[in-house]
Amino acid sequence: MKAAVIVFPGSNCDRDMAHALQDFTDVKTVDLIPHTAESVDRYDAIFLPGGFSYGDYLRSGAIARFAPVMESVVSEAKKGKTVVGICNGFQILLEAGLLPGAMKRNTNLKYICRTVNVKVENSGTRFTSDYEEGEVLRIPIAHGDGNYECDEQTYETLKMNHRIVFSYESDVNGSTGRIAGITNEAGNVLGMMPHPERAMETLLGSEDGRGLFTSVYHHWRDTHVVTT
Repeated sequence: MKAAVIVFPGSNCDRDMAHALQDFTDVKTVDLIPHTAESVDRYDAIFLPGGFSYGDYLRSGAIARFAPVMESVVSEAKKGKTVVGICNGFQILLEAGLLPGAMKRNTNLKYICRTVNVKVENSGTRFTSDYEEGEVLRIPIAHGDGNYECDEQTYETLKMNHRIVFSYESDVNGSTGRIAGITNEAGNVLGMMPHPERAMETLLGSEDGRGLFTSVYHHWRDTHVVTT
């Protein structure tokens, strides 16, 4: 499996993401890809990391959505490739139209940086297969614009189709339905606000984030013929 981690001006979790993929899975190749790249079609999975792309000017993710590399990211997502956006990456996926809804300021209008309880709502996805349904994870959050919003019809559709993959056990930022992570209709694109790449080692507080990265790898391994 070859993984691309997209680096935008202002990304600050790109190396954490690469570390999670390189050191805790059997991913063969992990490359940091600049926002100016024209194509990511040679990669099996694409990761958009957290940070403050373009300084969060205008609106979080709104400028990054027009970075040159995003045309290829959108194209590969529509082909069914695995795409993961974490925190600012989630915001970018929303702005790019790969996921429904939008992000608002946290209801307390403050930046929140702490570890929270995150519940696995659906373990039947390529992102959560190494977790148990209903499992509660300890994963850090770090965002000022993490209040996920969508209209009632969209929310009901997300629930009905089991596309709410992660939820907060308590209301940490005002998100509709305490949503922490969702997938697209096809199930190959995930956006989540908590940072699993910061929950990879017990020494640092939690290793509960490992399952996301191993799930992605195991899905690829089980659906591809590996040749040597």
